[in-house]
Amino acid sequence: MNKITIFINSPLEQFEVSSLLSLNAPILGYLNISLTNLALYSIIVLSLIISIHYMSNNENKIVPSKWSIALESLFASINSMVKEQLGKELYLPFIYSLFFFILIANLTGNVPYSFTITTSIMVSIGLSFTILIAVTILALSIHKLHFFSFFVPSGTPLALVPLLVLIELVSYLARAFSLGIRLFANVVAGHTLMKILATFLYQMFSSTLIIATITLIPFTIFLAIIGLELAVSIIQAYVFTILTCSYIKDAIELH
Repeated sequence: MNKITIFINSPLEQFEVSSLLSLNAPILGYLNISLTNLALYSIIVLSLIISIHYMSNNENKIVPSKWSIALESLFASINSMVKEQLGKELYLPFIYSLFFFILIANLTGNVPYSFTITTSIMVSIGLSFTILIAVTILALSIHKLHFFSFFVPSGTPLALVPLLVLIELVSYLARAFSLGIRLFANVVAGHTLMKILATFLYQMFSSTLIIATITLIPFTIFLAIIGLELAVSIIQAYVFTILTCSYIKDAIELH
């Protein structure tokens, strides 16, 4: 009796950071240079961002192109968000760049057999911790030592100050984790679900003709989930940037 072994790939394999190209050189004792899929798709995302803005350049055209209209509308939306949250455009370049980076990274990850860089916990948490450190430095530069009053609510009894300071400090540091993990968890959950459903539908379509015909019904649901995942990619970029604006506002106004 022949034994048939079935190999089932884990849906989490798509999030593994793997080396695509490695170079070992006997320089300075030992030097290893590796190109990972994370680095490759980071370069691709950067190239796409530059290409999109280059194609939307409208300086030499009388009638704006569709790319230009779409990008100007997106810029106007981000500009409006920054004005409402912060009241001035000083931080607009940073917020716009952050939004566009996360947006293109999320949308690129929806292409089959690609890698989503925001599913790397180091990228998501790295972004959020960098933002928290920058916001803290901004608050210290504006308010100096008065910044530490942020951790002591007004009217707090002296006996409760140590406990409340500890609670407020943990709450303040939790911002970095929540900001990055929210992005990471939502993207990973969506991609994992799509991988599981795609594998299931592939097995069903590879079966008999009757089962393949019946599978058209869950396939339409799968298409709807793909549309939902595209919407999540945009929403998560928006949520990440609007929370960043909120943190910057707290640093400026200290409340």
